[in-house]
Amino acid sequence: MNNLEKTIVVIGATGQQGTGVVNSLKAKTGFTVRAVTRNPDHYQGQADQVVAADLDDTESLKVAFEGAHGVFLVTNFWQGADEIEQAKRAIAAAKATGIKHLVWSTLPDVKGISDGQFEVPHFTNKSAVDELVRKAGFKHHSFVVAAFFFQNFLTNLAPQTQQDGSVGWTLPIARNSQSIHMANISELGDSVAGAFTNPEIAGQGQYLPVVGDLLSFDQIVETLAKQGKHYSFQEVPAEVFATFFPGAGELAEMFGYFQAHSYLGDRLGESDISLEQRVAGRVPSRFADWAAKNL
Repeated sequence: MNNLEKTIVVIGATGQQGTGVVNSLKAKTGFTVRAVTRNPDHYQGQADQVVAADLDDTESLKVAFEGAHGVFLVTNFWQGADEIEQAKRAIAAAKATGIKHLVWSTLPDVKGISDGQFEVPHFTNKSAVDELVRKAGFKHHSFVVAAFFFQNFLTNLAPQTQQDGSVGWTLPIARNSQSIHMANISELGDSVAGAFTNPEIAGQGQYLPVVGDLLSFDQIVETLAKQGKHYSFQEVPAEVFATFFPGAGELAEMFGYFQAHSYLGDRLGESDISLEQRVAGRVPSRFADWAAKNL
């Protein structure tokens, strides 16, 4: 069976990761693309097929996966999801319907890497699913790792007006801590498409971290200043930042982890980043280029 006869199912097809996956599969492969969303009537993307399913409903997932070759799976902590339970349901549905290749969007194991020093559930819960994927016994499985989204600077980490009247960031991380692996999240789709196309080099449990830059906030501010965009940065203690808004405590832990171990930690390195670029067939965008167009 060639790729034209195979279907790839994309979970979360309307989200930032899923949209990029659909677009890359359509642009770079011959697979038929089946988008999964809870509201198919509102879907406006490029997928060939659109079906309704929910990660909290195993039977709906089985229907969505029927007859497919591969599944791209991602969960969303920020929607209040129990990511481990949702992943278990999706893995069970994929096994029941004969899926050959599962690509799971994961993150580093903060709890393990930091020996329990930092609690960042939206990282660690995803990493806990990795072993479930490995043990499921798919013919092929791959792990893609999304770095810190450039797009975060347009949403939850957009620069804000500070007490001194400047516009910028107040965060619990040293301004010179070059520890944040970053990328354009839409380019994660390239590594997913590459994994499905090249299972012989990326379908045996390989990790594919998408990284365009490794930066500090000093470097971010300097890069933007060269583009005529002047922002401030102020470091604040984690315990103070944790009081700023609901959920700030977890973000404080996250930035503390970045500073101590970097975004990717010590279990992923240059060889994994190089493999991702080889599999994806491109070099990821640099922050400066993305910011010039978007920020």
